[in-house]
Amino acid sequence: MSDYQQFISEKEKIDFLIDQGYRIKGVTENLSGAFVEFELRVPDPSGHKNQLEKLHILTADARKYFSSILIQQSLKKSV
Repeated sequence: MSDYQQFISEKEKIDFLIDQGYRIKGVTENLSGAFVEFELRVPDPSGHKNQLEKLHILTADARKYFSSILIQQSLKKSV
């Protein structure tokens, strides 16, 4: 798979989770890429139940892409 195709695949996975209402909870970067943890808050009678998803992001372009989403999320919190 070419780097561009890999990027498109990773971008689609990120977009799918964001469209489902997930938010980026945390990022762990190492030599093999970035592990991005997404969190979805689900209303529950006993409080909030959180669903977690984790993606392994390999391409630099996808890392830049989720970074821009993370910045947008932080700006929405501060407003």
